[in-house]
Amino acid sequence: MLVSIITVSYNSASTIGRTIKSVLSQTYDEIEYFIIDGNSKDDTVKIARSYEDAFKERGYKYTVISEPDHGIYDAMNKGIKLSNGELIGIVNSDDWYEPNAISEVSRVYKETSFDMFYADLNIYETDADGRIRLKMVKKARQKKIAVSRHWNHPTTFIPARIYKEFNYYRCQSLYDDFDLWLRIRKASKKIVTLNKPLSNYTLGGISNVKTFKSSIDRGKIRYKIYRQNGYSHLYWIECILIEGVKFFLA
Repeated sequence: MLVSIITVSYNSASTIGRTIKSVLSQTYDEIEYFIIDGNSKDDTVKIARSYEDAFKERGYKYTVISEPDHGIYDAMNKGIKLSNGELIGIVNSDDWYEPNAISEVSRVYKETSFDMFYADLNIYETDADGRIRLKMVKKARQKKIAVSRHWNHPTTFIPARIYKEFNYYRCQSLYDDFDLWLRIRKASKKIVTLNKPLSNYTLGGISNVKTFKSSIDRGKIRYKIYRQNGYSHLYWIECILIEGVKFFLA
């Protein structure tokens, strides 16, 4: 079974090599890999193309595309349209997979025929010396209440047949991935989780900016997405809670 992996990048020269190596070192053999770059101004594309021979030796189809886009979710949709695999995973350019990630996902898919899958996630932070260290393992859960702390996008895999029904809204917000999860969940699709870390995430970026205004703005966006998908007004409590924790504890 062919599995398609997509990495969206923009000015990611400092981290994309680690991401690419994590795909190259997978224990699974049937993989195609797309780098969808947003016309980076640094060495991101040069670094990505330097791995072409290594992927050829590994037997993976490897494609690097660099052109202007309309943001991260537009780039993800581009990669999805190009994909030929039965399963599609997205690993961002500052994250990286565990070596057995695709093998585990393939095994679970063959056993369950899931419509969406996600697993535990290792979360790393950078210390004062610039070294990364494990901060926590974020568990994958399925609960009656739909909250983002139970879901991990860097470990998410979705069959191509489901992406024909659902895609990422192009730049509706920085939480378009969360919106997709809610829509698939609301449609009562078969979601399967695995309590084993399959991917690694580093803290940082726009979703982790810690100012009071940014926390309020993110809470409002989360609440809007809940309401657009038919969820209760009471989810404003969850929006305040998660952004409050991120603001005071991070």
